[in-house]
Parts: sequence; C-alpha cells; structure tokens
Amino acid sequence: MAPPKRPDEIFIGNRLVAAVKPKDRPYEIRDSKLAGFLLRVQPSGARIYVCQYTRGKRITIGSASKLTPTQARDKAREILAAVELGADPQAERKARKAHTLESFITEDYGPWFKANRRTGGMTVHYLLSRFPDLKHKRLSDINAWLVEKWRAQRLKQVKPATVNRELVTLKAALAKAVEWGLLDVHPLGKVRPSKVDHIGRVRFLGAQEEQRLRDALDAREERHRQDRDRANAWRTVRGYTLLPDLRAMPFVDHLKPLVLLALNTGLRRGELFNLERQHIDLERALLTVAGDTEGNKTEKSRHVPLNREARAVLWNWITHREPAGLLFPGRHGERLDNISNGWERLRQEAQLDDFRWHDLRHTFASKLVMAGVDLNAVRELLGHASLDMTLRYAHLAPEHKSAAVAKLDVPITENNVVTFPEKNSQ
Repeated sequence: MAPPKRPDEIFIGNRLVAAVKPKDRPYEIRDSKLAGFLLRVQPSGARIYVCQYTRGKRITIGSASKLTPTQARDKAREILAAVELGADPQAERKARKAHTLESFITEDYGPWFKANRRTGGMTVHYLLSRFPDLKHKRLSDINAWLVEKWRAQRLKQVKPATVNRELVTLKAALAKAVEWGLLDVHPLGKVRPSKVDHIGRVRFLGAQEEQRLRDALDAREERHRQDRDRANAWRTVRGYTLLPDLRAMPFVDHLKPLVLLALNTGLRRGELFNLERQHIDLERALLTVAGDTEGNKTEKSRHVPLNREARAVLWNWITHREPAGLLFPGRHGERLDNISNGWERLRQEAQLDDFRWHDLRHTFASKLVMAGVDLNAVRELLGHASLDMTLRYAHLAPEHKSAAVAKLDVPITENNVVTFPEKNSQ
C-alpha cells in the first residue's frame, strides 16, 4: 500500500500553477509524483520551481512564467540524479557564478553558439574584442553603469548604429547566462539602444563612378594577363612547363565576377562567398540564396533572377572553371573569406571615395528604385525581412511624392490660372 499523501502534496501541473493564489506569507506545494520537486508561491504572486535534493539543501529551478511544470520536473529529475552520483548542485552553481565574462564566453556561451549559430566563431571573437574592459569582470559585477561608460567611450570611435549592434551581442550573451542560472536577473535589461538615423547610409555609384570601376576591373585583368605572358615567355626560353594562358580565360580570378555579380544581384558578400554550383540555374536564369547561408540574415531561401550580364558572368565562370562545390573557392578549395586587399586596390584605382563593398548592394537597390521598381519587389530581391530596411531607398523615387502632392491641384479655370515667371525675368 502506498504511503498516505502529505496535506501539502499535490500534482504540480498546468492547471494547478494557473490556479494557485498568493497569501500573506510564502508557501510551498510539494509534487505528489516526484519527491523533492516543489512549487513556491510568493506574496507577490511569483511562482518558482524548487528542487530539494537533501535535507536542508535546495536549489531554484526557475520561474513558472518561463518554464512549464513538465520542463521544471525534468530539470528536478536531472538534479536528483546528479546528486545520486555524488554531485553538489549548489557548489557547482557557485563555481559557475564566479565566471568572468571572458570565461563564460569561452567555456559556456562560445561552444553553445558555435553549435547553434552559423557565425559562432566570429561572434565569440567579436564579443571579446569589443568589450576589453568588461571581459575580466565577474558576470555578477557587470551592470548598466559600466556599460554606459563603455558606450560613452565607444561613441567617440564608431557610429551609434555600430554601438547598438555590439550592445545587442552582449545582451544576448547575458540573456543566456540568466537562462542557464548563472545570473538571477539580466543586468542590462533597462539599457536602451543609442538613437540613430534609421534611414541609414545609402552610398551608391553614379554613372561615371560605375564606369571608372568597370574600367579599373578591365585594367586589372589586363595587368594580370601581361604578367602571365611575361612569365610564360621566361619559362619558354628555359624549357619550363608553361602556366595556364590567362588570355584564354574570361576572368583572371574571382574579383571581377564577384564585383559584377554584386552590382547585378545585390547579394551580400557572405552570400556570394557561399554560393555553390547547385545554386545556379543557367537555363532558367535564376540564382538561389540558401536559407542556411552565412550572411543571409533572414535565414530564408530566396531566388534572384539573373539579368543578361549576371547570367553571362556565371556562364563564363562555370564553363571555364567547372566548380563542383563552392562557386568561388579559396586557393586551397576552402571557403573564400577575404578579398579586402584586392578590393581596396581596385577602389583606389577607380577613385571611389567613401565607398565600401556593401555599397555595391546599395547601388543595385538604388538603380532599381530609380528605374521605377516598386519597393516591395526591391525588398524581396535584397532579402530584407521587412520593408523598413528597404525604405532607405524611397527618396530615390521622388516621382511618387510628386504624383501624391499633384492630387491637391484644383482644376484650372479662367479665374485661377497660375502663371510662372520666365527664368530670365527680373
């Protein structure tokens, strides 16, 4: 026969958690199915799951607002099982709470992030490099005042939008520390982002600038071909094996096709680097950006039609290179991850001031809007999750605003004819 239930024992389920009412003093309800699993109800109304793993020793599992009874009961089982094997949950939690930001990132958050996010390695380095004054602080010592000091200094170096992105990564890491029980509350919960101009930076190529860029690309290709011609002439005299003839190749390397594709598809740099042969359908003139591609911020696949130049670039590249996996692999077949040196020399030769690689994407979008393409179509081509980011290009289509205010014009009659002075009149 099963022992009789204690008066305070009852099955802790969703119905019970929703029905319990606070009293003047805290009280506890013990689970009738798992000894040591409790629900504590505070006078404030807060409901907290607790695991009592031995006499006088207990550990908080979490809030009923964040965990279901089933999740909390499973966690209690894990704790009780660990105790049976000799673990001391309180001692382990105290040790973990001694984490500095750096040790938390490298030992806990970093491994988790690398396993669950595509940009894991980059984000770990990003956090450690952006917060040098905080990384040696204990997690429990990080507070809003320290972060505001960091922000004030950082705003002297970079733009508010950059500061906001850095702050978001730190807050996300600390949110995990709260979720994993290393912090009781989020220390930056009330820290707000810096005010920024949400229209953002829109730098795009004018017609003359684009022509200079194309001329610089052609000149670079010719220099490489001349270098190869001289090298092969030298090898011929000495009877050495000749290097591949670059004049028989449509492109000497990856830089020109990457630039032309960015101008004609608007793909982000990371999306271009991750393109594979399977993502290109030359017959249908269609390029697919896979949802799991690094750089694809929405994590949703999208299809970008290829115009004549983009299709020709890809046809020539694929026909002569015959890539099987990555479309633009690095020197040893690995993923290409850096074209900064080649791009910077090209930018300087083309005399493009204050122009970044990402501005090729802005050029693609700006030209579409100025050609009359509606903003929602531009949004879909760029892969923006919402129209907000695409609205930065709206001012490039002023005819829409002109058409709007023109609706206010009253019909012209003999009594309200409006005349305009001649340009040269005094």
